[in-house]
Amino acid sequence: MRLYSRPIAALLLCAAASTPRLAAQETPSDAAVAASRPSLCGAGIPEAEARGYVPLPRGDVFCPLLADPKGVRSFVSYLRGDADEFAEEVGSVGIADVFGLLRFGGRRPGNGVQLSLAGGVFAQFDLGTSSYDLINADYTIGLPLTLRVGGTSARLRVYHQSSHLGDEFLLRSEHPERENLSFESLELLLSQDVAVLRVYAGGEYFLNRNPESLPRKLAHGGVELRPAAALRFGTLGAVRFVAAGDAKAVEDDDEWDVGVSARAGFEIGRAREGGVPSRRWSLLFEFYDGPSPYGQFFQRDVRLMGVGMHFTP
Repeated sequence: MRLYSRPIAALLLCAAASTPRLAAQETPSDAAVAASRPSLCGAGIPEAEARGYVPLPRGDVFCPLLADPKGVRSFVSYLRGDADEFAEEVGSVGIADVFGLLRFGGRRPGNGVQLSLAGGVFAQFDLGTSSYDLINADYTIGLPLTLRVGGTSARLRVYHQSSHLGDEFLLRSEHPERENLSFESLELLLSQDVAVLRVYAGGEYFLNRNPESLPRKLAHGGVELRPAAALRFGTLGAVRFVAAGDAKAVEDDDEWDVGVSARAGFEIGRAREGGVPSRRWSLLFEFYDGPSPYGQFFQRDVRLMGVGMHFTP
């Protein structure tokens, strides 16, 4: 598998060049920016819930992953590229959210441990057909346990995924054999904030696999750039440049296959944050190369590029 690192490097260089121009518009000195990295990504903790035990809490202590194709966020994307075995034009849609069950706040605001329930549906459609045929749908549900101490955060998650071919796709004269694909996985990710960057690394161990040809282990890492400075347009909103690269590697026949995802674009939020961080939406350029992230096509390689609108959970 060829590892396409140039798109990620180019996106991060663009982000580095853009940061000073945004900072020149406004220096991040108010309390909202000084609060914590989760406040910047829209997952911050309200001040009234920062300490002690909180049932059914708002926010989280772990930022959602920006470039992970299966990150817990809602989105709609238009993609084109080398995926001719199932579609030349792909409409990718995700509906996902995180529901906080309980949290124990730390001594410092923003720190703590949280248990949540997270779930999502990720579907792909063939936009080259008159009825936009459903190709594949992946269903996920899990229990993430998240932790933050200062600039260090972590996520321990056990989750289930099942994948299904679309009805219209199965009616085609030529289609891949349907797999009864489902698995349970244990995931651990460690994340560190370094100035305007966030780096993370970890992996997964698949507890149950069907079929057995699914990999047993997965390595996962990435980097994100989210400057504190934002360009604000009065009371209409604030715009921030963001960029991220994400890589997942699975062992196949004593070789490692690597899937690379890169995203960059503009994140839009409130001009002034209140006590509860606002949800954000983003317009992102997207690139993916590697083993297909679409469940029923996990044994195929794809290379896709396009644009999407993303919404934080």
